[in-house]
Amino acid sequence: MNDTSIQPAEERLKKVTRLLITQSRPADEKSPYFDLVSKYNLQIDFRPFIQIDGVSFKDFRRQKINILAHTAIIFTSRNAIDHFFRICQEGRIDVPADMKYFCISEQTANYLQKYIVIRKRKIFNGTKTATELFELIKKHKTEKFLFPCSNIRRNDIPEFMDTSSLHFTEAVMYETVPTDLSDLDIESYDIIAFFSPSGVNSLMTNFPDFKQNGTRMAAFGPTTAKAVSEAGLLLDIEAPLPNAPSMTGALELYIKRANNQ
Repeated sequence: MNDTSIQPAEERLKKVTRLLITQSRPADEKSPYFDLVSKYNLQIDFRPFIQIDGVSFKDFRRQKINILAHTAIIFTSRNAIDHFFRICQEGRIDVPADMKYFCISEQTANYLQKYIVIRKRKIFNGTKTATELFELIKKHKTEKFLFPCSNIRRNDIPEFMDTSSLHFTEAVMYETVPTDLSDLDIESYDIIAFFSPSGVNSLMTNFPDFKQNGTRMAAFGPTTAKAVSEAGLLLDIEAPLPNAPSMTGALELYIKRANNQ
């Protein structure tokens, strides 16, 4: 646990030269992150703080879940799709053609074509939020739903299925685990930007004696912001903001103010 004393915001508003983004480097060189580099003469390092490890078929079997006893699958990510079909392949399970798929977004639904011919299947999708997905599920109350997920996941879908008295099985098919960060000089960064509670957990797992001192923390989304605070860290930059809907936008507002002092 970090014992950083809370300093007034103005005292922490010091020049920024080095940032750590806790995600993979963008494939697109036109990413706004690189605009920040050239605009403010910054060094930005990209390093994923978490990794996805698939659950072995042997460990999956210990959950005593019969995939073929279900008539519908709920997918909330590409990881869930990849590991569902991996488990099916390893277990030599042929998914029936009449299986229904309920996806969190159109992008997730389109990803299914990596494994199935989507025009021949029954696929339903929202546009982005779980609430939209719930409306679709309500129209198919007689289905037996399987939810492939990580060992770390949000509670909204299980809670909805439970309160709606729907037939629902949760299947852990992959795990979100901290990446080994032992080679990082973590205290050399002016700003560390987080995008999930798991990323914050990875910091504290890898560096249990971490002292925040002048390092400023940025968080995307309320659950990540909450995780920063619960770790005993001071949150300096929160995104999205009304005038900065992205992490890069929120970072730029802060850096512009800090570096112009």
